[in-house]
Amino acid sequence: MRYDTVVFDLDGTLLNTIRDLADAANYVCRAHGWPEHTLDEYRYFVGNGIPKLCQRFAPETARDEASQKEVLAQFSARYTAHKEDTTAPYPGIEAMLEALSAAGVRYGVLTNKEHTLAQGVMEHYFPGRFEFVQGAVPGVPTKPDPTALHHLLARMGADESRTLFVGDSDVDIHTAHNAGLPGAGVLWGFRTKEELTAAGAEALAATPADLARYILGEAEGVHTPDREARAAACGGEG
Repeated sequence: MRYDTVVFDLDGTLLNTIRDLADAANYVCRAHGWPEHTLDEYRYFVGNGIPKLCQRFAPETARDEASQKEVLAQFSARYTAHKEDTTAPYPGIEAMLEALSAAGVRYGVLTNKEHTLAQGVMEHYFPGRFEFVQGAVPGVPTKPDPTALHHLLARMGADESRTLFVGDSDVDIHTAHNAGLPGAGVLWGFRTKEELTAAGAEALAATPADLARYILGEAEGVHTPDREARAAACGGEG
């Protein structure tokens, strides 16, 4: 089917942000004399928001509330100053967005990044492109809770029966399903095909061009796991 509305995850889906996130986190680790982490470790630390990232890269002895408040402030200051050092859109993203716009598809972003930070990042890398950007705000649960997604779809005036959620992790697929939407996984991001399949992704796209074709109603280039395979991956839940 063709989708009229698409909501994208940000980190690992539209933008490759992992090195700037990892560098800021390791900067904090060095400042405290803590062990640093590899880029591959950070691929699994991110996805649930910056406060959760700070908990994950800090040692257990620094996960109390007072310590985490300091860690979060240090990380945020460093990341804000260096968030554009290496970050860039994935190859093919701009062309995909242009194809969707030309076809009349509306799209937005839902991210666990802090809302103001997310807005700034999107305007820097995609100036004038995204009217609808929703980041994390106090008092609203983050993905995979569907509350913020429902709010965003209402703002967009979306027909949920023709809406697709796209992301690179199980958090994104669970977000889609928690909102009653299909979820498409992208294979160029931070996580693996196996994780996305296990989460029950309805489609897996290897390139942005493949994803654009899928959104516009063409299956070419997109793997769509059958119900039995997804049910097996999810422990028997179809």
